[in-house]
Amino acid sequence: MKVTAALASLLFTAAVTTAQQPTWSSCATGATDMTITSFSVAPYPLCVGKPVCAEIHGTNTAPIDGSTAVLSVIGKYLNRVVYTDSKNLCQVLANASLPCPVAVGTPYVKACIDVKPTAPVGIPVSLEVKATNGNGNVIFCQKATVTAQNCP
Repeated sequence: MKVTAALASLLFTAAVTTAQQPTWSSCATGATDMTITSFSVAPYPLCVGKPVCAEIHGTNTAPIDGSTAVLSVIGKYLNRVVYTDSKNLCQVLANASLPCPVAVGTPYVKACIDVKPTAPVGIPVSLEVKATNGNGNVIFCQKATVTAQNCP
């Protein structure tokens, strides 16, 4: 019995470490202040209660600035909101050693936030990650179907 449990645990760990990155796409409904060439998150699957980092490659066409710049995350399951989070974007960027204002033409941003303990585990969630500039313009909006898990 112990061998079976150990083998199952090992297979689960292998499956988790080889999980494929979700396919991200734009969810912006109009013009944005950043052209995204690639967007990814790590670790994946997301770990509840632990940091997740987004790596964004692209070019911002306007400075990112303002004490009211916001990073919002909304997750839906069966079209019902099951997860929300909102952070001051400039604070998130400052934590990543990229303080506001972020100059026009910045080609790469990596920023991390914690996945809240209320994140649903083991279900496919349609996640929308949206950044809004201090002037109200959308910097970017990306969406993908993701899953979260309880990690050691």
